[in-house]
Amino acid sequence: MTGLLLAALFTPGPAAATAAAPETVDQVVASIGNAAITQADVEAEYRFELILDGKTPASLPDHATLVAVRDRLIEQRLLGEESAAEGAAQEDFQAKAAETLNEIRKRYGSEEAFNFALHSFGMDRPHLLARIAQQEKVLRMVEERFRPAAWPEPAEVEAYYHDTFVPEYARHGTGPPPALLEVENKIKELLIEKKIDRLLEAWLEEMKSSRRVRIHEF
Repeated sequence: MTGLLLAALFTPGPAAATAAAPETVDQVVASIGNAAITQADVEAEYRFELILDGKTPASLPDHATLVAVRDRLIEQRLLGEESAAEGAAQEDFQAKAAETLNEIRKRYGSEEAFNFALHSFGMDRPHLLARIAQQEKVLRMVEERFRPAAWPEPAEVEAYYHDTFVPEYARHGTGPPPALLEVENKIKELLIEKKIDRLLEAWLEEMKSSRRVRIHEF
């Protein structure tokens, strides 16, 4: 299971407000070292996120949405560079990517609707499958890098149970709360996710500095 921050990098949020915009000349909106990220890259990423969320084509996103997508794209590219350096072939993740692709197709209700969305977004199945496989590769890298260091101590689990779980259960549950042993594994996984999020956020900030990430306005 991935951390909340990592999940956010690869999970589209609520549908953003959109506004029709005239065609503009492509411009650089960020850079990682000497590698540019253009507005066209960001808009392509936005369309990819719509596909993942089972959405139909929309007009260009508003400025705030473009900024959020750009920031996610920067972090994804940094993580992608790291995963490429660790050596696992993207083909190793094809089976999982194919499962995800099938789940996405189901969100459109029919094969025809899915094919229409792909065509409208200027994408095809091999391209989409490759993008999803890359995400799976990054997720695996982050899990392997941070999960061992994110394992909680017994005292942390017990503290979370008494300080957070029991009060939350009293507010929303009925009857006495389950014993710690019954929910211990769930609490451990939640604490691991939170720790992975913190470790990943700190790592990303370090990479942004060392890789000379620069932000430019749209």
